[in-house]
Amino acid sequence: MNKDILVCGVGGQGTVLASRIIAAAAMDEGSPVHSAETIGMAQRGGSVTSHVRIGGEAYSPMIPFGAADMILAFEPGEAVRNLRYLRRGGTAVVNTAAVKPVTESLKGTGYDGSEMTAYLGKKCDCIFVNAEEVCAPFGSSKFFNIIMLGVAAGSGHLGLSRETLLKQIEKNVPARFLDVNIRAFNAGIEIAGQANANLKGER
Repeated sequence: MNKDILVCGVGGQGTVLASRIIAAAAMDEGSPVHSAETIGMAQRGGSVTSHVRIGGEAYSPMIPFGAADMILAFEPGEAVRNLRYLRRGGTAVVNTAAVKPVTESLKGTGYDGSEMTAYLGKKCDCIFVNAEEVCAPFGSSKFFNIIMLGVAAGSGHLGLSRETLLKQIEKNVPARFLDVNIRAFNAGIEIAGQANANLKGER
């Protein structure tokens, strides 16, 4: 299998853990993996981007522009910023809930992510997920990265089995939070299933 997956967001959203789980799951399934991370002022809400390249056709850890099969975007502005990596026909899983930068607090620009999601909807195949809504039953946004993994797996475009991803989740999250993370992962799969059903209905 050859897949290029780009994970992007801002510091504190768990993007790096999500990318590492994807990479580890791919290696578990016998594929070679190259990965790289670009971490700005991550702890202050700066941009975070992770490249995960799966398969023997990748000789560099960085995904070329127009080559990513999937983008997992934890923030709509970051999705637009990284859209140039997505190949034609690729899929983006996008959080519609904006993480407002410091400039928004200082200048009151009115940024809420809606313009970004409208733009993305016109430019590529998207599965939109609202972090605030899907995390409400779990009582914390900390599980959103695992929900996003579930959406990616359930979409059928990630190319990794649910069982392998769950195995890596078990290895990478604290035991006391394992049950809720498994439920979060399964919730993501259900979201993807509903999105796929809606897409079939539109066709």
